Amino acid sequence: MPDGTQAQPAALPAMGELKTHNHLLGDRAALDAAWTRDGYWFFRDMLDRAAVGRLRAEFVAELERQGVIDPVGDAPTEASVRYNGASLAAYPFRMEPLAERQPWRAFVAEPAIDAFFTRLFGEPPFWVPVVEYRATPPAQDRSRARFDGIHQDGPYSPGIPFRICWFPLAEIDADTGGLALVEGLTDQVNRHPLAAGSNTSIPAQDLPADRWRRTTYQPGDVLLMNLWTPHSGLSNLSDRFRLSMDHRVMARSDRCPLVGELVAIDDGAVTVLAEGECVTLRIEPDTYVRNDVGRKLAGAAIAEFFRPGREVIIAFEGDKATVVRPPH
Repeated sequence: MPDGTQAQPAALPAMGELKTHNHLLGDRAALDAAWTRDGYWFFRDMLDRAAVGRLRAEFVAELERQGVIDPVGDAPTEASVRYNGASLAAYPFRMEPLAERQPWRAFVAEPAIDAFFTRLFGEPPFWVPVVEYRATPPAQDRSRARFDGIHQDGPYSPGIPFRICWFPLAEIDADTGGLALVEGLTDQVNRHPLAAGSNTSIPAQDLPADRWRRTTYQPGDVLLMNLWTPHSGLSNLSDRFRLSMDHRVMARSDRCPLVGELVAIDDGAVTVLAEGECVTLRIEPDTYVRNDVGRKLAGAAIAEFFRPGREVIIAFEGDKATVVRPPH
C-alpha cells in the first residue's frame, strides 16, 4: 500500500464459542441427539497430553528438518515453532514427509487415546486412513480472506459414514486460526456450487453468519464433526506454525470400508487385498473414483492415477464399489 501499511483481511463473521460435550460421555442417546442438533462433538482436555506431546514432537522435528524453525531445546511448543523467516519455496505444505511415516498409527494405538475413543463409541474404534498433517506457517499474504475454503466432507466420500476427527497439537488462538464450523447445519445437502462438473468452495454468504463457532483450542482437546457440517480452516496471522492433525474415525460396528492394497483397477472393476483376502468389486459410471483432491475420475484416468501396490479405501454395496479413494 502506498503509505506502507499492510492490507487487512476481510472481516470474519462473529464467532460464537463451541459447545463442550464432555458431560455427555457415557450417555449414547444424549450424544446422538447432540450430534444431530449441533453437527459436532467437542471434548475439552479429554486426551492424554503426554500422548499428544509425542505426536507433536514428530511435527516439531520435521519443522526443524525443513529449516523453518530454530531448535530451542525444551522450550514450550508455542515458542519452539516460531517461524524463523526461512524461504517456504520448497516447504511441504501437506507435510508429505509425515504422511510417509504415518505417525498417526502410533498415536491412535496409545492406550489412553484408544481408551477414550472406546469409551466414546462403547466399542473399539475403526480408523479410516484419511489423514492430513497440518503445520501451517504464518500467512504470507495477510490481505486475503481468512477462510481457507469452506466445505463439507460428505460430498467427497459418499458411502463412508466416518466422523471427521480434528486434533489441535498446541494452543490455537484466534490469530493462529484453526478450525471454524457452522453449528446445526446437519442436513445431507451438498452446499457446494458446481463449476465444470466439480465442487467449489461454499461462499460464506450462503451460510447463516450467526452460526459460526470456534474456540481457543488446547492440546488435549478433540473435535469430531458431522460429514455435512460446513467448516473451514482460518488463515494463520500469528508468528508461529499452527499444528494439528485431521483423521477419520468410525465405530467397529459401523458400515466400515475396505482398506487394503490395490491389486488391479480399470473403469470396470477394482481388486483389493484387504485383511488377507482379495476382493473384486464392480465400478459403475456413478462410482465416485476420486483423486487426492476430490476430483472424480473416469475412463483411462482411473488406471493412470491408481497404481497397483498403493493403499486404497473402498466403500461398497454388495459387489459394487461406491467410492474408491486414496488415503491422503
